[in-house]
Amino acid sequence: MTALDPPDAERSTTAPLAEPETGFTDDTILGRRHRALTLGIVTVVSLIAFEASAVNTAMPIAARALDGVELYAYAFSAYFTASLFAMALSGEWCDRKGPLAPLFSGIVAFGAGLVVAGTAQRMWMFVGGRAVQGIGGGLVIVALYVVVGRAYPRRLQPAVLASFSAAWVLPVLVGPVVAGTVTEQAGWRWVFLSIPVLVLPPLAVMLPALRTLPPGGRSPAMDRRRILLALAVAGGAGLLQYAAQDLVWHSLLPAAAGLALLVPCVLRLLPAGTFRAARGLPSVVLLRGVAAGAFLGAESFVPLMLVTQRGLSATAAGLALAGGGLTWALGSYTQSRARLEPYRERLMGLGMLLIAVAIALVPLALVASVPVWTVAVAWAVGGYGMGMVISSASVLMLKLSRPEEAGSNSSSLQVSDALGNITLVGLSGVLFVAFGGAAIAPTTDATPTPAASSHPAAFTAVYAAMATVALAGAWVTTRLRPNSPSGTTMAPKVVP
Repeated sequence: MTALDPPDAERSTTAPLAEPETGFTDDTILGRRHRALTLGIVTVVSLIAFEASAVNTAMPIAARALDGVELYAYAFSAYFTASLFAMALSGEWCDRKGPLAPLFSGIVAFGAGLVVAGTAQRMWMFVGGRAVQGIGGGLVIVALYVVVGRAYPRRLQPAVLASFSAAWVLPVLVGPVVAGTVTEQAGWRWVFLSIPVLVLPPLAVMLPALRTLPPGGRSPAMDRRRILLALAVAGGAGLLQYAAQDLVWHSLLPAAAGLALLVPCVLRLLPAGTFRAARGLPSVVLLRGVAAGAFLGAESFVPLMLVTQRGLSATAAGLALAGGGLTWALGSYTQSRARLEPYRERLMGLGMLLIAVAIALVPLALVASVPVWTVAVAWAVGGYGMGMVISSASVLMLKLSRPEEAGSNSSSLQVSDALGNITLVGLSGVLFVAFGGAAIAPTTDATPTPAASSHPAAFTAVYAAMATVALAGAWVTTRLRPNSPSGTTMAPKVVP
């Protein structure tokens, strides 16, 4: 019997809520047993999604108003650098004490970061606020995955993870409109300052269900070494980002120090074989970082390109990404269909190819004769691919995890996600600056015209690099199926 055979296949990856003794006809994610928790989770994810879509819309205006276009990429990567450390901490915290404390602590930190960003007077203060947000986001996302593993039986987990994507649908539709309108009428700061008050109601809804979850019991103490490794990785990534701000010879020192911290610590933080795409869980973890980083590395520059090169308003530029959120949910729904389970790895390969095609199509909008809606169509295609890849990676991670390692493996998946975002968004920023993008003029106008000097090469370099990375991810999908005769494998140990 494998770890996924009945009756364990119907159980969560750790200790689930007790099954009823008799038939339970409404045992779905919205049935009587799981309804409150599902609604609370979906609402929290929806608010995070609204914040992400709103920030994407307001970011070009904020960066130009603070005269910090050269730090534009770091406003995104600072979030993921900080979240990388928080994810490792959250995984250990969840395995020891359960997800309740890290979830609520993360929400508080997330709100505090929004306030710091919204009141920033300099771009470095804004980036610092984004880092505080990242700490909160890292704590929250891992805690939510642990909640899914503990509260829902195995057969319901794909549907719950699909609901994560579905929770983005409304926010990506209304987020750009609301954020663009607020930015144009009241100022970009209110996009950040208005969100914190919205996060409290969903916590009250899900609190009773969270209190019934069993506590973690893998070990009486946190793995401090793993937490320190994550801190070193975050510090190394931060040094690399600092060095990349100014491509001169004296940047080699912080770059070398960053690599010295980053490389050995990452090798020990993620499952053994991750960076050589070993079959099974290591390739699942690697693919998550490749997919997320390539997509965000390209997406981060779409609003900036449309505002500065095509003269769109902040609202219109944000709406160009809305279709991607809708199709992301559709892609996630596709992977959740039971009849497609035998083809999950092939779906993920198709998803990565769609992401590569979408990113490659975006720079066509730099040509004045190409309609701007080309970007919206391309991003809808890419969003569908992301929905299939990201949700499927989460399903495979839970499937291949030992019950007592659900928290740490969820953490590894999210660390890879954050590391991919840090690395590839940072690479996008370096390419953008290297090809002249930093020369885009600052402005406080929420509906600017294109800058006097156009910089299409800076954006083209970003999209070409990210499309290439996505193609590499398509190859990684051929390594997802384990070699074991049963078709399953347990998670390899982290390198000591």
